[in-house]
Amino acid sequence: MRTRNSIKNSLIGILGQLFNIGINFISRTLFIQILGANYLGINGLFTNVLSMLSLAELGIGSAITYHMYKPLANDDREKIKSLMYLYAKSYKIIGLIVGIIGISILPFLDLIINDAPNVDNLSIIYVLFLLNSVISYFFAYKTSITIADQKNYIVTIKQQKYLFFQTIVQIGFLALAKNYIFYLIIQITFTFLLNLSISKRADVLYPFLKEKNIEHLTNDEKGMLFKHVAAMMSHRVGGVVVSGTDNILISSFVGVYWVGIYSNYTMIIGMLNKFIEQIFTAITASVGNLNVKESSEKSYDIYKKIFFINFWIYGFCSICLFILINPFIKLWIGSEYMMSIKIIVIILLNFYITGMRKTTITYNTTLGLFWNDRYKPWIEAIINLVASITLISKLGIVGVFLGTFTSTVTTSLWVEPYILFKHGFNKKLRNYFSKYILYAFVTIIAAFITNEATSLCRYSNIYLDFVIKLLICITIPNIVFLLFFIKSYEFGYIKELILEFIRKK
Repeated sequence: MRTRNSIKNSLIGILGQLFNIGINFISRTLFIQILGANYLGINGLFTNVLSMLSLAELGIGSAITYHMYKPLANDDREKIKSLMYLYAKSYKIIGLIVGIIGISILPFLDLIINDAPNVDNLSIIYVLFLLNSVISYFFAYKTSITIADQKNYIVTIKQQKYLFFQTIVQIGFLALAKNYIFYLIIQITFTFLLNLSISKRADVLYPFLKEKNIEHLTNDEKGMLFKHVAAMMSHRVGGVVVSGTDNILISSFVGVYWVGIYSNYTMIIGMLNKFIEQIFTAITASVGNLNVKESSEKSYDIYKKIFFINFWIYGFCSICLFILINPFIKLWIGSEYMMSIKIIVIILLNFYITGMRKTTITYNTTLGLFWNDRYKPWIEAIINLVASITLISKLGIVGVFLGTFTSTVTTSLWVEPYILFKHGFNKKLRNYFSKYILYAFVTIIAAFITNEATSLCRYSNIYLDFVIKLLICITIPNIVFLLFFIKSYEFGYIKELILEFIRKK
């Protein structure tokens, strides 16, 4: 059942992302042509500012979701009702706090925008971004129970459907009115409709949530919950500072124009991450269910298989991005929007290292181990800010990404697996790093061979050149991975899983 739910959630998520990637590129192309890089920069900057405000969430959602795995597995409706009551109450308060803090930032917008662009109504644009963010807090608890109950496909289908229609309407208004304010109002409208739709679906799936007789959590249960909330708050801080301050630093030290240039790369990588995230989001609830019902040895066995898939996905994607991202930018919107190769290398190094953490983070979260490394995010955040600010003044925009790399390598790269292997599996950390180093080594070999092969293929027709490079990127890394791991236990499991799924279909 767990495997079937994971596959179902993953496939629907992946198909949904594929469906929307094309329409998103059309939307972004029209956005650039009509509004230009400065509006892209504002878009990226305000998105980062709002991600900083999400710290007010304090990790409550993740902590309560973790506590729901067991009652959902045991169909303990009274416990689910108690947790959801607390969840709903907390998020309504958080939504109000985010709104108040967000409004209070308005007078200080000039301080975070260096070289202010020629963009009208900046304050109104910011308030619309804030409103779009605040709306979700009032519905988030209904989304979370659906995902925690291994029904992520329901949320995904609705998200993709509403995003598709939102993008179509935005494209139409952008082409006709050429007005960014209308563009944002449409986004807010569809955000509200999406959340309302998910909420109504959750009411159908879990009608007992409407019951008024709710048992309050015991003091011990509240104590454990608040302990986990405190730990998740630390992780929220670290995550937001490391990933959510890049555009703010670039805007403050280099200029908002470069935020716009960088945003095209983050959009492509972000789409790819969302595509991959469907897989890990789909398996999270199943892993939570696994950890509740099975032994640590069984859990460790599944971990190794997921980690192998994790490597194959991020190794392959990193190689493809390294070879193809600049040629794609050139084909798509022109060479004037390209960034230098040294910046690309650091961005993709961060992409690979962060991506390789996915399996470990999934297990740490579902096992409730976020308390054990609660200090790590604070140290990571301090290192990131100090390194980024120091390096950006010396190296420019590349310094921001080197700061992220430095903070990740000195903290998360080894702390997260250490916590999991010590407290979750009771295994030696060398079991993890022996695999990690092997996977990194194979990725580097595959990248080198692929790069050499593509450098030999140069065609005057830039479209033909891109297609040939794409075919090489699809072929060579997978062949190299296959040659190295065709006899491995993990590959054998994946092969049998795929064959079994095909046979059933």
